[in-house]
Formats: sequence, C-alpha cells, structure tokens
Amino acid sequence: MTLTVNSDHWLDGVKHVPSPFFDLRPDAQDVSLLVVHNISLPPGEFGGPYIEQLFTGKLNPNEHPYFGVISGFRVSAHCLIRRNGDIIQFVPFDCRAWHAGVSQFAKRDKCNDYSIGIELEGTDTLPYTQAQYATLTELSRVIMTHYPYIDSSRITGHEFIASGRKTDPGLAFDWHAFKATLRVNG
Repeated sequence: MTLTVNSDHWLDGVKHVPSPFFDLRPDAQDVSLLVVHNISLPPGEFGGPYIEQLFTGKLNPNEHPYFGVISGFRVSAHCLIRRNGDIIQFVPFDCRAWHAGVSQFAKRDKCNDYSIGIELEGTDTLPYTQAQYATLTELSRVIMTHYPYIDSSRITGHEFIASGRKTDPGLAFDWHAFKATLRVNG
C-alpha cells in the first residue's frame, strides 16, 4: 500500500468514516506530535463495527454491558489501524480529533491541539500484528513527510502523555522495534 495525504488532509485509498467528534485546531499549521493508542470493543475483542460506531456516536448501549458506560463518550481519533493492517480515517489531519484528553508532551498541555491520534486495534497486553506495525510505520512516514514538525522523537504513546490516567498502547507495543524500523527504512 502506498499512502498519500491529499489537499483536504485525508489519506487517499483508505476507508473514510467521518466522525462528528472533532473541531478546528487553534493553529492549523501546528501539527507536531503523533500519539499511538489502542482500542478494542468490546474490550479484548477484535473485528466488529463497534469502534466505528463509538467514533461516530452510533454505539448502541444495549449491545454490550460495557457499551452502556461508554456510548455517550464524544471521542475520535484521526485513524484506526485494524489487526489486518487496514486503515480507517475518521478526522482529517488538519483538524483536532478528540483522542488525548487531559495530556502533556514536553511540558506542553492539550495534546489534541497539535497532535495526530492513531489507534491500533488491540490491548495493552496482547501482541500487535506485523501488519499493524508495517502500516503504522508507513503511515508515520507519510505523516512525518506531510507534517514536518513531527519526527521520530515526536511520536509517543497515550500512556506517556497522560501518565497515571492511560496505559495504552501498553507493554505489548514494541517501541524499540517500531522506532528502529522507522529509522532504518525511512
């Protein structure tokens, strides 16, 4: 797969599922951080329609007990990488997705204002797939090319910007291998 970002800040050639949960960035030119997350719905289950439903406000609270807790959340990410490596984009990169919450990177608060959020379909403890790592690497390179304020030192996990509040992408994510592949093949 060859990824490109078009003039509307959407990826070409991937599935688009526009989320209503976004707004304008305070400074559209300040896209300077990439945040890696994980998500699975129901927790620990993969492949269903529920992440898309959550990010579009269409999650039925009666389909699973956990959904009753989260169905009213107004959250989104820019992209989701499925277990097979497929990408779904929810928010254009020049807009502010609602993925980081209360957060801080390099002593700067409100990471949503200046970050791109990428969700990996997974959990903190189950290994991510090679397809996900390959897609995340390619997507990260495309983002770094299109948004030059982001380099490998400005790619981080949710757990590091919301310490004590969030744990994703968790111990299962191999930061060393990901960053090494990003450097070697970049």
